[in-house]
Amino acid sequence: MRSSFDAILDALDADAVVPFIGDGALADVTHFESGAKIPVTSDELIHALNNGKPMAPRLMYEFSRAAMNIELKRGRAVINRGLEAIYADPGWRPAALHEWLARLNLSYIIDINRDTGLQQQWAGRAHTLITGVARIRGGTRYKLYRHDGARYAAAGDDDSIDPAAPILFKPCGTPCPEPHWIASDADFVDYLTELMGGFAIPPYLKARRKGLRYLVLATRLDRDTTRMLLSDFIHDAAEPAGWALLPDANAKEKRCCARLGLEVIDAGWRELAKLAKPAQALAAA
Repeated sequence: MRSSFDAILDALDADAVVPFIGDGALADVTHFESGAKIPVTSDELIHALNNGKPMAPRLMYEFSRAAMNIELKRGRAVINRGLEAIYADPGWRPAALHEWLARLNLSYIIDINRDTGLQQQWAGRAHTLITGVARIRGGTRYKLYRHDGARYAAAGDDDSIDPAAPILFKPCGTPCPEPHWIASDADFVDYLTELMGGFAIPPYLKARRKGLRYLVLATRLDRDTTRMLLSDFIHDAAEPAGWALLPDANAKEKRCCARLGLEVIDAGWRELAKLAKPAQALAAA
């Protein structure tokens, strides 16, 4: 394991690997005022959007399924308001993983969460934000924004951004600078279909990502949605494609990683971060 960690840390130090992070990144995030924990798991998100109550067992299986039911019965606006109430709240404490990744000054991160944590960490850094959109008439399934180190501005196409700028890709959405959400089953069906067809990734990024390696952090790969997102985002990766930090990985996760060319490491991201160089190591809790 130590040799794999050394290889990952060398790749991070050289800005030669792309983190792909999921909901585990938010596991330590609480609210400054209330002390409440940010909804992270599928169950927690369902409760948050359903007035604190569980839904039928078949709907509790996955957040996107429950969100589809809420949308059909109560309207899309309920989903939009609920997600914005959670993620646009400025009172959430920083996540340790976000702080660590920000210190590494990486040029490309894929974050499948819907919060603004990494955006806040990059608030003083010029970068390109790419967010996923779904169920729109025609066109691509992404929005581009350029950040000048102070604020975001919408960018209509590849010609409106700096192609060499660091990239933060948030496929499932964010409330900032505009709220866009990939949440319900219908959203994911549309978005993943267009992602597989090549219409959810800007052309310049398709060229830029060829031969990259990836590091899967703070997410499980036991759900179809996450595996499909990962598979399409690491298309044209190097061989081997990188690493997946998966404590106690199950058979399904191991098969997925083997198919994608990712080495499974039985450890979490904190174990890796503690071995980083002093200037980039995990801050004391």
